Amino acid sequence: MKYRRLKKTKDIARVLKTGKRAYAETLQMVFVPSKETAMAVCVGKKFGKSVARNRIKRLLREAFRNSAQAISPCSVLLIPKVKEEYSYQAFLRDVKKVLKKEKLLEDPLP
Repeated sequence: MKYRRLKKTKDIARVLKTGKRAYAETLQMVFVPSKETAMAVCVGKKFGKSVARNRIKRLLREAFRNSAQAISPCSVLLIPKVKEEYSYQAFLRDVKKVLKKEKLLEDPLP
């Protein structure tokens, strides 16, 4: 699935300020409806050095890409929770769970 990346500070701030929050075991998702699907990942320095932070970002991006095949257009901000260890399977499970719970997945055509 193709999605746009949120890169500008004002775009991320808008999502944080006006977005709806949903929580899962390993992450927090903030989303707001928009014209096209856009996504950003926020990982602060409390998660470790740059190697660890970049790994978390890669895992989250891939989990979002694989689970959001039929997502309704919205801007999404993914914020992980501090854990001892991070896994792709946990992120994938939680992204799917939040998208399903918040009814962001579009119904497939018959």
